[in-house]
Amino acid sequence: MQEKTKVAIIGSGNIGTDLMIKIMRLSKVLHMSAFVGIDAESDGLRRAARLGVKVTACGIDGLVALPEFSAIEIVFDATSAGAHRRHSDILLKHGKRVIDLTPAAIGPYTIPPVNGDANLDAPNVNMVTCGGQATIPIVAAIHSVTPVHYGEIVASIASKSAGPGTRANIDEFTETTSQAIMDVGGARRGKAIIVLNPAEPPLMMRDTVYCLTGDADTDAITAAVENMVAQVRTYVPGYRLKQPVQFERIGHNSPLRIAEMDEAFSGLKVSVFLEVEGAAHYLPAYAGNLDIMTSAAMRTAEKIALRMAEKVAA
Repeated sequence: MQEKTKVAIIGSGNIGTDLMIKIMRLSKVLHMSAFVGIDAESDGLRRAARLGVKVTACGIDGLVALPEFSAIEIVFDATSAGAHRRHSDILLKHGKRVIDLTPAAIGPYTIPPVNGDANLDAPNVNMVTCGGQATIPIVAAIHSVTPVHYGEIVASIASKSAGPGTRANIDEFTETTSQAIMDVGGARRGKAIIVLNPAEPPLMMRDTVYCLTGDADTDAITAAVENMVAQVRTYVPGYRLKQPVQFERIGHNSPLRIAEMDEAFSGLKVSVFLEVEGAAHYLPAYAGNLDIMTSAAMRTAEKIALRMAEKVAA
């Protein structure tokens, strides 16, 4: 049996802690070697220490100083877009592969069921955002049937599931997700909105996708969306359609004005309503935003690890 690939996580907040637990419980390919933060009293670092993972509260510099660092091959960054730029430079200089869970977007956008195999040799891959991971597969599914003139997504997550890093990156979230809707989803224009829902008890992650297309086969679009949902569910079991795909025909006599494009649109409006229930590896099941992001990152890391092993064997 192939030896597991050693990995480290930088960022001891909600996303990093959920990812650590997920890797330790589920991955047959990855081994947790180090967990990195900047607050020695953070719940994530204390939990990692209890689980027997090597920890440091000295950030990236502390990671590089660990004896375990030389054997680590893949490093996940779950900090912030600003911090990731420095982290990436240091890690790439040391020959590490980097998986970016911030909206920094230094490396290529990666959405597992859409372009998951395209970037396995990239030194740094970007996992977009939780909203992007949930919605861009749907935009891409619709685009596989008919060109998408405009794609807009609204991601609503429980306020309790958004830690300081997420809150500090709201602008980057919208910009990165909007760009990935175009670059990966295939839309001519993209827009992203995030809502931190303060409701009590906390609500599960909800995502709405609106796409404007030309006249197209609605049955084919529905089939493509349902097939894509099934693909995402292979690694995020709590991902599901909340209701059947909705269609609205917009006639030439009453076109829809798209302010961002300064254009009038007539054709087909496709609406898809999603819910993401988390696996509750760290926060409760309402935190589907953690689950879809960390699941996508782990799936990507496992594919990269297998690709690296194939190259060594060859």
